[in-house]
Amino acid sequence: MAKQVESDSKVFAWLAVFLGIIGFLIVLLAKKDDKYAMFYAKQSLVLFIAAIIVWVVGIILMFIPIIGLIIYWVLSVILLVLWLMGWIFALSGKEKPIPIVGKYAEMFKF
Repeated sequence: MAKQVESDSKVFAWLAVFLGIIGFLIVLLAKKDDKYAMFYAKQSLVLFIAAIIVWVVGIILMFIPIIGLIIYWVLSVILLVLWLMGWIFALSGKEKPIPIVGKYAEMFKF
């Protein structure tokens, strides 16, 4: 039988994903020993870094008429979908990596 994750861990994991860098810091300071919450906090950190990258790329792409805007919006929608998937996964009670993001989050050792 699989180990049941406490609801407290689920809430902190969800907060980490929902609040981005602020949520990551909350979990890092309050629940550093909670493996489940930290699993999603690390993914939240990667999502935050990706959002910054998309923002910078968006500024650069503004100089390319129409195509730049389309690329920026596509990247933004992908980021939004990954963020929403993070919410769902964090509340599921299972450590399920967010697509694309999960493999980079594993690189962080906190």
